[in-house]
This record gives sequence, structure tokens and C-alpha cells, in this order.
Amino acid sequence: MSAFAKSVTAVVPAKINLALTVGPLRPDGFHEVATVFQAVGLHDEIEVRRRSAGSGIKLTIEGEDVDGIPLDETNLAWRAADLIAIEAETEPDIHIHIRKFIPVAGGMAGGSADAAGALLACDLLWRCGLSRERLEELAAQLGSDVVFCLHGGTAVGTGRGERVTAALTRGQYHWVFALADEGLSTPAVYAECDRLRAGAAVPVPEIPEPLMEALLSGDPARVGAELGNDLQPAAVSLRPQLDLLLEIGRDYGALGSIVSGSGPTCAYLVKDEEQALDLAVSLAASGLCRTVIRASGPVHGARLKEA
Repeated sequence: MSAFAKSVTAVVPAKINLALTVGPLRPDGFHEVATVFQAVGLHDEIEVRRRSAGSGIKLTIEGEDVDGIPLDETNLAWRAADLIAIEAETEPDIHIHIRKFIPVAGGMAGGSADAAGALLACDLLWRCGLSRERLEELAAQLGSDVVFCLHGGTAVGTGRGERVTAALTRGQYHWVFALADEGLSTPAVYAECDRLRAGAAVPVPEIPEPLMEALLSGDPARVGAELGNDLQPAAVSLRPQLDLLLEIGRDYGALGSIVSGSGPTCAYLVKDEEQALDLAVSLAASGLCRTVIRASGPVHGARLKEA
């Protein structure tokens, strides 16, 4: 990159949780989790452009259903830029422009992806040269999924999800996503999960070995049979129509149907592109979802390109 480059763009994928095991509430207010992430070919683009000295940060976003996204220092991408500015010992005089293709509040880590993209873009724009380890430390400060958005591929997450380790996997997987009319609040879904489990013993979360063995085999049918999400009952409790959407996937022979993360996006693993198209048409005709997207995974994590 030229020393005088004025803008940098990062491209960052969405994630799904192939498994999400939720433990008890921790003293810090978070839940201990054990999860298996996969990055899929649905990306946000985060452009960071220099502004005149003293002008500070400006944040703009384009895409569907973006009206409710904050455009101030509460936005994760803004916070990411502030963290890199501290590392660079510079004033963050930049314009962050986000082109959103990942569903908003859809359980696919769209906000975390934007934060990961801002970290990478600002690091390059200000020529910090931060190590991968340092970027991941900063990412962990921002949110549980931000580290994985940097990482990509298929990986195991522990702690709050911020301790990420690459998983041994084979094969490519075909996914269909049904996007709901309205998002779901992640804190609300976790609170409902706690309510539904009140009084029950909640074990320490563990990564399901049958899923890891299925991923190593590269057999989509085995993987589909092992998908799981402890937050799914809570998401369905708050949004009962999700159960109907999942049932459509089962009726049309999906290898596995699951609520993605905290929802409300439903993810369906299918055997090939032909089945993906058939299921997408059926979901679109159901009237239960806003739109349907097809994508494959795993894909690489956040990457940079000059604008």
C-alpha cells in the first residue's frame, strides 16, 4: 500500500454456529459457551477513508434494514477504529462507510464483522503493522464473535466465544438462510434462555465430539445430523414462527435445520446447489420470511483490499 493511500476496504464474512452450547451465567454477566463457527460467503464491506485533521469519525451505512444501526461511538466499527487509533497514537480522522449484505440482528455476526473489518482497515490505513495476536486481543475487547470474524473458516470458540481455535474439517457445505422480518435482541434471547432453564442444573458447555468427527469426515449428512443450538428454544419462544420455518426445511429434505446463533435467521444445510434452490423457492413462497439467501462455506475470514 502506498504511504499516501487515502482509503482501505475490508471484506468480512458472516458466521453461523454449527453448534452452540450455553453454560451458566458468569459473574461478569456473560455466559460461558462452547461453539463451532463456520464463515459463509455472505460479506459486508467496510471502507475507511481519511478525513481532514480534527474532523473525527464519521460513520455511514448502506443496505437493507439499516435504519436502527447506531452511527455513533456505540457502533462496534467506530469502537474498533478508536482502539486502532490508540495503538497508532493518532487522531481517528476517518469516514467509515459500511455496505451491509449480512442480515441486521440476524444471528450471523454482522456487527462483529464490521468491527473486524474496521480493525483491519484502520491498521493498514495508519500503517500500524499490528500482529495477528494483537488484533485478536483488540477484537476480544469488542465482542464475542469479532475474533472469529477475523479468523474465518471453521473454528471452535470457548469462553464467551472469543477464544478461537481452527478446527480440522473437510469439504464445502451448501447453506440456505431464511431471514425474518424483524431482528432479535441477543441479550433478550439469552435472558429467555435463562428463564426457560431456571431451576435446572446447567452443565459446563462442551464442544460436541460427534460434530467434530462429522466435520473431519467431510460428510454433509453427518454434519447436518449433529447441528445444535442451546439458544434455539429461547429464540422460538420469543418468535414462534421460527418453528414453522424450521419445519419447512425438514419437510423439503434439508440435512439439518437450525436457528443461527441468537436468531432469528434460520439456516439449512443441504446436499447440493439444486436442493438449495428448491428449498429457497419453498421458503420464499411460505410468506414466513423476508428473504432467502444461498451461500456456501467455509470461507476465509476478514481480508483487505485497497479501494
